[in-house]
Amino acid sequence: MGTATERSLGVHRVLEPVGVLPQAAHRLDPDAPTGRDEVRIDVERINLDAASFRQLTEAHGGDGDAVRAAVLAIVAERGKMQNPVTGSGGMLIGRVAEVGEDSPLGLAVGQRVATLVSLTLTPLRITDGLERWDGRSEQVPAQGTAVLFARSIAAVLPEDLPEQVALALLDVCGAPALVEQVVHRGSSVAVLGAAGKSGCLSVAAAREAHARRVVGVVRDEQEASALRGAGLAHEVVVADATDPLAVAAAVREPVDVTVVCVDVPGAEHGAVLATADGGTVVFFGMATSFPAAALGAEGMAADVRMLIGNGYTPGHAALALDLYRRSAGVRALIDPRVHA
Repeated sequence: MGTATERSLGVHRVLEPVGVLPQAAHRLDPDAPTGRDEVRIDVERINLDAASFRQLTEAHGGDGDAVRAAVLAIVAERGKMQNPVTGSGGMLIGRVAEVGEDSPLGLAVGQRVATLVSLTLTPLRITDGLERWDGRSEQVPAQGTAVLFARSIAAVLPEDLPEQVALALLDVCGAPALVEQVVHRGSSVAVLGAAGKSGCLSVAAAREAHARRVVGVVRDEQEASALRGAGLAHEVVVADATDPLAVAAAVREPVDVTVVCVDVPGAEHGAVLATADGGTVVFFGMATSFPAAALGAEGMAADVRMLIGNGYTPGHAALALDLYRRSAGVRALIDPRVHA
């Protein structure tokens, strides 16, 4: 059964290859009985991360039925949702069905919760064939079961927000929390992908940290208009995040902190170019390439600190939910995405 540490990390549910942690595993066991320190969730809705959903949609030419079949095939093969191309997954909401007597998560049977750990390490079984999902949105109505380990994280869903909104916010809640940590009063900040979920929350967090200059970088005039209307950023510029020279030109004066929230590969070099020497680049997009970021910075002789947002900072869920509650600009950008 493994040591207590192994069980708390979920190693006992790894089927292949033996000895790795669940996130690195090719296949997990979602069907074993609930352990003494585990929690079983009845799944209600899955939120695919943006990079994974984009890749699946593009790979299947926008065919929703094909995207649905691809997700079902991944979960059936792997016992979890981990896109084999992007390596990313998402998170889910559901109702607590069973709580092991030694679980430290503080959850109770019947509570509706959002998992704050990635689906890439969460044992998952889907039982309804995703028949209520058209394959054309990141949010997926679903029935099935999922398992949380002793070292997992979950948040009880707030009663004052629609579940689709809460799911969208909690999916990216690590972004504004880390921005709050690295941005200081008087800092200058650029956010790539500033009109998206994690992007607008990051812009709002930078403003609340009293940054003197916040530049929102978006991909087209439609997003620029929406971001200007939200009133979150000091400046709004349009640039292709995968074009380094275009990003640097759009941002103009290099900033102290650059936050990457785009869901496409190739944004690493532009982010480095936009950042002043001694500054910080925060990578949140799951399409980020570590070799491209590290070797690109080396090739530019760029003296920048690079951080990878790991999705967890203490208090991250409450921060994201509160930013939505008190910021009309965040609501103006999040709500249309959720309703769409």
